[in-house]
Amino acid sequence: MTPIKTLAELEAIYGKPVPRSIEKVVTTMTPHYRAWIEASRFVVISTVGPEGTDASPRGDDNSVVEILDDQTVLLPDWFGNNRIDSLRNIVRDERVSLMFMIPSSTNVVRINGTAIVTTDPATCARFEKKGKLPRSVVVMSIGEMYFQCAKALMRSGLWQGLGSDTKVPTAGDFVKERDALFDGKAYDDGYAEYAKPRMW
Repeated sequence: MTPIKTLAELEAIYGKPVPRSIEKVVTTMTPHYRAWIEASRFVVISTVGPEGTDASPRGDDNSVVEILDDQTVLLPDWFGNNRIDSLRNIVRDERVSLMFMIPSSTNVVRINGTAIVTTDPATCARFEKKGKLPRSVVVMSIGEMYFQCAKALMRSGLWQGLGSDTKVPTAGDFVKERDALFDGKAYDDGYAEYAKPRMW
């Protein structure tokens, strides 16, 4: 395959951006973006570091982030597997993107900007839940924000459940593929109960 090596080559194929795609970009929180983001329980955080890129899903049972002010959002880091790929990247490279989704909406809202990771007690305390606190919080400064991707979600039928009856490998299958002695079925069958006390 012959790669495209210059921006000029790429732009010759695609032409100029649709004007609205540029005009819709904002650099601070607006009332409509605030309402949309506060309704979102799911976000993908994308980071970059010396080893490469990372994209990690984050979810909550209410707003997945807290809007601190018109330039700042807070994302708590709840219990996980301790790989901390995203956090490692942010500590070494502050560039971050967030992609928010809401079931049934074909829009996606993106924030691009910079972030730090903090264990500041007062900041962590803002997210106290069931007596538990996040171990750290990602504090993101907004560089730009915009909505997009409607056609991608429409094409995929994501919220219509298209393909939901397709048999795909489970988490247990993935582990067993690497470790033949692993009991993948027992892992899958017991994971929901295992996860219950470890959600926050």
